[in-house]
Amino acid sequence: MAQIKERGADMMKPENVRFKRKSQVTIPHEIVEALNLEEGDDLECRLVDGKIVFVPMVSIPKDQAWFWTEEWQKEEREIERQIKDGRLTEPMTLEDTLDDLDNISKER
Repeated sequence: MAQIKERGADMMKPENVRFKRKSQVTIPHEIVEALNLEEGDDLECRLVDGKIVFVPMVSIPKDQAWFWTEEWQKEEREIERQIKDGRLTEPMTLEDTLDDLDNISKER
């Protein structure tokens, strides 16, 4: 919703749309522009407190879904904090990396 407000959509007057055959509705042009929607974009449809809510979605290829898990994103945020705080170490050699991986596998 913040993205909408930044583009001035919070000031848009409500518009009526008609529920058509095959459960189709047309999203008003002003909203389409405010959200930068394009043909083929995915929208999630939710029922919230008796209201129909459409949320623009970004599809992620299945082979990349691991990156968007909460656990992975938590680790990404931690790394970003470490970089920001200057808590970086020198790169390891290949031999050191393999030794570390070997030690980790022995711990399990």
